[in-house]
Amino acid sequence: MEKLSKIKELVASVEKDADKFYSLGNAVSGTRLRKAMQNLKILAQEIRIEVTEKKNAK
Repeated sequence: MEKLSKIKELVASVEKDADKFYSLGNAVSGTRLRKAMQNLKILAQEIRIEVTEKKNAK
């Protein structure tokens, strides 16, 4: 559950950059948004691995 909390925090922290990128076309905000999305992808993959391991351990 710790990683899920990290995902929630990351999404909340990147909302402003997403708004700046999509509303104003701010390229630097787009770069930060892409980096955050990559981190989300990594966290999601780690959660998937944990779930699979727990499921297979039963």
